[in-house]
Amino acid sequence: MIFRLAGNHAPDVRSVTGGLLYNFAMGSKVISSAKEFFNVLRSLQDEASNDTYTYEEDIQILKMNGDRIGVVNLYCGSQPVFICQKAVPKINDDQEIAEYSNCADADPDADVNVIKTELGPEPLTIMKARQLLSWYTLSQNANVSAVDNNPALHPLWVRCDMSDPARTTWFGAETVCVGNKVSGVKLYSVTCKGSTVDKKSLLTLDELKQEHKKRHHPSSMAIKGSARFNLFGSTVVENTVIESQSSVTVDFKWSHVESILETPPLSSTATLNIKVTSGDMRSPMFEMYRELEFLQTLADGLRTGETEWMEPLESTSAVNLTKAYLEELHDTAKTLQDQTAKTAENTKPKSDTDTPIFNSLLERGDLDFVEQLWVRMRKSVISYQDIGDCLKLVIEALRYGDIKPWIHRDSSSSLSKLILQSYHQQIDHVSLTGVTPVHMLLEMGLDKMRKDYINYLIGEELTTLNHLCYYLSTEVDLQEQVIRLRKLHHLLEIIVTCSTFLALPYDRLFLLTQSCLQHYKTYPYDEEHEFKLQIKPALISHFYQKEQPLLWGVEVSSGHGPREVRTSLQLSDRPLVDHVIFETEYSNETVNGDSEDPAFFSTLLCCSLINFA
Repeated sequence: MIFRLAGNHAPDVRSVTGGLLYNFAMGSKVISSAKEFFNVLRSLQDEASNDTYTYEEDIQILKMNGDRIGVVNLYCGSQPVFICQKAVPKINDDQEIAEYSNCADADPDADVNVIKTELGPEPLTIMKARQLLSWYTLSQNANVSAVDNNPALHPLWVRCDMSDPARTTWFGAETVCVGNKVSGVKLYSVTCKGSTVDKKSLLTLDELKQEHKKRHHPSSMAIKGSARFNLFGSTVVENTVIESQSSVTVDFKWSHVESILETPPLSSTATLNIKVTSGDMRSPMFEMYRELEFLQTLADGLRTGETEWMEPLESTSAVNLTKAYLEELHDTAKTLQDQTAKTAENTKPKSDTDTPIFNSLLERGDLDFVEQLWVRMRKSVISYQDIGDCLKLVIEALRYGDIKPWIHRDSSSSLSKLILQSYHQQIDHVSLTGVTPVHMLLEMGLDKMRKDYINYLIGEELTTLNHLCYYLSTEVDLQEQVIRLRKLHHLLEIIVTCSTFLALPYDRLFLLTQSCLQHYKTYPYDEEHEFKLQIKPALISHFYQKEQPLLWGVEVSSGHGPREVRTSLQLSDRPLVDHVIFETEYSNETVNGDSEDPAFFSTLLCCSLINFA
């Protein structure tokens, strides 16, 4: 430390000594705080769990994958990161009830649970965020004498309250390594502007380049564009949003950006992000979904001992439907061809949401006796008694030779085995007590629905039986069979969505099918999982070229490898930051699409590289 002396006066030794001691003490305190902060982060990094940690009583530290937060994902992807935010005080139930009961307008009969709200993440002050980043940086600098040569930490990101002139919403820091040694740190800042329809107020491409040059003085720069469009999901009809849990978006990436908000060129790389939730009434698979739901009801009943029966689709009782069906078989001697034609007519789902093209592909005209019985029972059964009574009628008709039904050769249900025995007038005794009838009906449904799915996938040449072995196995217990059938159904929902609504060609559907089949052999059933599929932009150009993007970005970069630095602008239809409230420049009436000009939130991400000397 250097002290400059003014004039000919001798320095006050006590003053200089005091200053030295003060600065040394402050420096030691900062380094001590940095070491303490490092030890906390290192401990969290080494732990397998992702439990939240409270630091200094008012700071919450979370460890998570960077792709869970949009802004962080742009720089860190799916790698683990630390997130620092303001700790939200916990309010116990007694406090909530006391506070609620003291309200003058409180309804004494109201449920106190209505006041419980899930608080979102809270930002820290700019000053506190800068302090945390300085501790992180110091703890990684091996040249600071009081700090050991520490191994690299995960990147650190801190939520900020926009209280500075730049309106910063995030600060971030990430180590730069040469081999195993930390050689520097990249510091990130994220600043945001509220939504505007005025494109002239947006940052231009030249201004973004200048912003990058101010920090990095590069000899050359690369410019890349990216955009995301919505192809399928929630829609707006007459200013009303029809919500959908399913979504298909497409991500574009390209080079040589020429202007802000330009349409992705056909030379872009394009990736579909497909997330489909079963049960969408717009889906051609809706009737199959209802059938699967009844099957799941039976499986849940076997597992828990309790069953919530679905509303019957038929007004006639299950027993009367079964009697009528048995009498029809007994009284009418028809050819197999007539019976097949009758099957196709009787089992056609009656639904306004049907898509004829798809139904003709999925529905089979060769339902055997057991499958036709399942169709009738699943639409009318409302109790365990119904199941037992219906199966009792069928087994008695078989035992007395009143019917000689045909079944598929590869049928594996217990009832199918009894029918095979009836051909030789030898039927095993079956005690229709306890859960046996439910077990038998569940087998019937599994058998029938597996054949439905096979019929479509094989018929469309999307896979082979060998690739379906995992999903068709009857060697596992019934509960596991139902789980695998749900996976197969979800796979089909994905394929049919892409086929029906996006009209993807065969080669893309084939690739998507193989990807889904492979995924579900390893991972559990998950409707939140996004399946990825590379496609050519030309295949979907009519979907996006006249639409506005959900997200549009341009990135200026320079340097290579770990020393690469980037400056990017992101324009989005909604804020990329969830811990602050933004102002908008348009009235609520334009939010649902009345305005011809789309409104965009603007997010600027800047990076600085600090080398440790």
